[in-house]
Amino acid sequence: MTIMQSVLFVIATLGNSASFTLYYAHPSITTGFLVLFTSLYTLIGLHDLFISKHSLNRLYPVVAYIRYFLENFRTEIQQYFIANNTEELPFNREQRSLVYQRAKNQRDTIAFGTQHNLLEDNYLSLWPSLSPKKVEHENKRITIGGTQCDRPYDASILNISAMSFGALSAQAIEALNLGAKKGGFYHNTGEGGISPYHLKHGGDLVWQIGSGLFGCRDLDGNFDPSLFTQNARRDNVKMIELKLSQGAKPGHGGVLPKSKISEEIARIRNVPMDQDCISPASHPLAQTPIDLLNNITQLRQLSGGKPVGFKMCVGNPAEFLSICKAMLETNQYPDFITIDGAEGGTGAAPVEFSNRLGMTCLDAVYLVNSALIGCGIRDKITLIASGKTASAFDILTKMAAGANIINAARTMMFAVGCIQSRSCNTNHCPTGVATQDPARGKAIDITAKSERVKNFQRNTLHALFELVGSMGLDDPQAVTANMVKRRTPYGLSISLGAIVPTLKPNSLLQKLNTVDDPWQRWWQQANSESFYVHDDCVLYSPELKMREV
Repeated sequence: MTIMQSVLFVIATLGNSASFTLYYAHPSITTGFLVLFTSLYTLIGLHDLFISKHSLNRLYPVVAYIRYFLENFRTEIQQYFIANNTEELPFNREQRSLVYQRAKNQRDTIAFGTQHNLLEDNYLSLWPSLSPKKVEHENKRITIGGTQCDRPYDASILNISAMSFGALSAQAIEALNLGAKKGGFYHNTGEGGISPYHLKHGGDLVWQIGSGLFGCRDLDGNFDPSLFTQNARRDNVKMIELKLSQGAKPGHGGVLPKSKISEEIARIRNVPMDQDCISPASHPLAQTPIDLLNNITQLRQLSGGKPVGFKMCVGNPAEFLSICKAMLETNQYPDFITIDGAEGGTGAAPVEFSNRLGMTCLDAVYLVNSALIGCGIRDKITLIASGKTASAFDILTKMAAGANIINAARTMMFAVGCIQSRSCNTNHCPTGVATQDPARGKAIDITAKSERVKNFQRNTLHALFELVGSMGLDDPQAVTANMVKRRTPYGLSISLGAIVPTLKPNSLLQKLNTVDDPWQRWWQQANSESFYVHDDCVLYSPELKMREV
């Protein structure tokens, strides 16, 4: 049912009501209006009775539009009038308000105590120290780049995650990049390629290369080394990231219909305009674990020695261990690994993929960190976590799980003006952020919104450093999983590290009986020459062990 039909019903109903009300006061004036609105009301009713394909309209002509009218505004009604501060998803009112307040440099404190249930199952918390400290300046940034990297990058702890031009408007991209420039942090381009809007203000870029190879492909879709070199050696580009999968839709490719390929998008992505642009589900530069590492080494050389890594949403742990085995066998290492959580992100995705595939960011980071420790190569690689980050506590928990750096996407959109209308896939974003409608995009004041992006990043990191100091630490990298407490169903608070202990250094390289059962199975299944796993990979449980016996 269209919004226009619902609006016509409301106009007819209100017009009739108003006409009847005014008739006795001004009969000569309102008679014409009364006839007009009554006729309109009658026509709608006749259409519903004899033409409409909707059973609801046939049974309840005209009146059924009340339902459709209210349904069109269900999300807004829920968001503004029904949901409380802590129950809405994906980001509740408290989280969104915190982002808006920090972006605007407004007071971000709360009064009269927390609105959270501190005793609910799985509630996360921290234990403060009686000897708080101050985080030192030298501990507020991280150098990315291993021994095989000639041009390491000095990164902030909080940065802008992958969002492509095409998914976001040109004005939103400009505001994000200018904010990154002002605040001294990086801006991930997303897989849509490096657009003029990423380059205009000179902010640091991480060039993400998805399975479509946009910006480094020939017209047949094959990797083009010369075009890659041309883009990778731009001064703005500080790192290169291969996107193997993303949290919103792991294992899913994409199709950009030719009808939506403008001359500008075709030029940026280096794709033809006369055919659909198809991004395969698997990355052409990562057909096997060894193939992935060989290509990372090649890209590092072509870029002039800049840091190169990959991004993935973790699924079967044995597949990640296959990459670890390939690292050990080839002595080739990515400079960083970005872990995307199954919490999803800005990208539109099929419901089943968004709801049911992949590990949450916290679980995935913990597993990857543990695997790298068990292989004895954790010190060679920087871990970046990307997944639902609104507060300093969100950053700290990911760092406790093993991340060195955090990327945020949706909260950066909030800073630009997003109101979580969840219409990113319709091209009708009400704030001009996630749209290609030029009329909507023009609503964004690039200079003002860039200040809000800078403010949100700076104020959130300030809160992080205060939180770390309250725990008696002077370095965020010193936070461990044992310092984060989770409430159990039995009412006790136990540390994250106690639930699933981190592997000991090099333990995966020693005798298998020194490693817990799940790790033994995953390690045996891992194959450096293929991502294919020959057996189901299920965490052991007492019930499973009894069945096997």
